[in-house]
Amino acid sequence: MTIRPHRSVLYMPGSNVRALEKARTLPADGFVLDLEDSVAPDAKATARWQVAAAVKAGGFGPREVFIRINGIDTAWFSEDIEAAVHAGPDAILVPKISTPQQLELIGQRLLALHADTRIRVWAMIETPLAIVNAAALAAHARGPQSRLGGFVMGTNDLAKETRARIVAGRAPMMAWLSTCVLAARTYGIDVLDGVYNNLADAEGFLRECVEARDLGFDGKTVIHPNQIAPCNEVFSPAPEEVAEARKIIAAFALPENQTKGVVQIDGRMVERLHAEMAQRVVALTDAIAGRA
Repeated sequence: MTIRPHRSVLYMPGSNVRALEKARTLPADGFVLDLEDSVAPDAKATARWQVAAAVKAGGFGPREVFIRINGIDTAWFSEDIEAAVHAGPDAILVPKISTPQQLELIGQRLLALHADTRIRVWAMIETPLAIVNAAALAAHARGPQSRLGGFVMGTNDLAKETRARIVAGRAPMMAWLSTCVLAARTYGIDVLDGVYNNLADAEGFLRECVEARDLGFDGKTVIHPNQIAPCNEVFSPAPEEVAEARKIIAAFALPENQTKGVVQIDGRMVERLHAEMAQRVVALTDAIAGRA
């Protein structure tokens, strides 16, 4: 089982050269080098050039590099996607994806640009229609030429578009978040939670990380380096969880248990599905250790 950790993915403004340099030293699992929301209109061209140069220069190590381009319906889209393809990031993050047809358009554009087949596409889920179409969007990953690697929740935009309040516990959004996790799991793509806005509220941020982990998210997008460490900790399997997982795997590996669907471990009945879950825990732990 091969897993690429996405515990913490940090947004970095493409217009800030110092931030792009700093990204190479931070312990996030990934970086979104941003050409969209964090870049003013008159800085778009400069940011595009700086991000492309940073990606081409490399030096990010095992960290996954995303370029977030401007939306399909903007004046910057065509130049952004062309520059991103030539730079060769791990993934291109596209904002305001709401329909499968938009994903098809992105795929066709990448094909026309002869984009390297290893470049994935991630979709920002940040409109009411995207929530309604979550399963159809995720199903695009099954297409023969699909590059869809995952969803990123745009909770601030969802709040704007729906007038839902962003409150502790996120009750107004809980159904939407769960819908996207279910869609992602159905079609085998990853899904990242949205950002936490209050940088001064470390306790609230930690609580929301735990909430996202328990909902089934693979990780969380963050907006400040100080959010990386707690995010990584929450989305990493705890030592006791890893020890239990290894015990379950070892039990089912015994010759007398290899054909059994259920075994007894320390007085508890454990099913083979728990062994499959345990294998993912160990694979994720090993992948995280390999990044050190």
